[in-house]
Amino acid sequence: MQTAPELINALKQRGETVSTVESLTGGLLCASLTDVAGSSAVVRGGVVAYTIDAKRDVVAVDPALLREHGAVSAQVAVALADRILAIFGSTWALSTTGVAGPATQEGKPVGTVFVGVSGPYSEVLELHLEGDRYDIRQQTCQAAMELLLRALEYEREAVSLE
Repeated sequence: MQTAPELINALKQRGETVSTVESLTGGLLCASLTDVAGSSAVVRGGVVAYTIDAKRDVVAVDPALLREHGAVSAQVAVALADRILAIFGSTWALSTTGVAGPATQEGKPVGTVFVGVSGPYSEVLELHLEGDRYDIRQQTCQAAMELLLRALEYEREAVSLE
């Protein structure tokens, strides 16, 4: 993924760090980032919270939030990113949650994905991706890295306007 080196470089130049919490991507996002030489300067760590229990017990997502909205939701993507930001003390955090297939989950179709970024600027994207498990997971990682790159640009522009 060509976006990973660009993202690592941008974070290095800013002296900022990132952490990840992943569900459907199963560690692929953090692995993509750490494949880049020198990534240890910016990647604080990553957690795979693949199950609802892991989201609740390891990352400490509020059980009521999980019950009300389900694991595949914008609200849970935000909560995951916010929690991992606090756990690792990074500047930025990325989260992924969704349905890679082959079956629906919580009534949500395959390809339903939420990607979150938390930090000085926060946002969540809802995606409807196509393909097999491999394709959906790859596209999700790409979308997460692009989301953080946009957040870095937005935050830089906001600072330059002040």
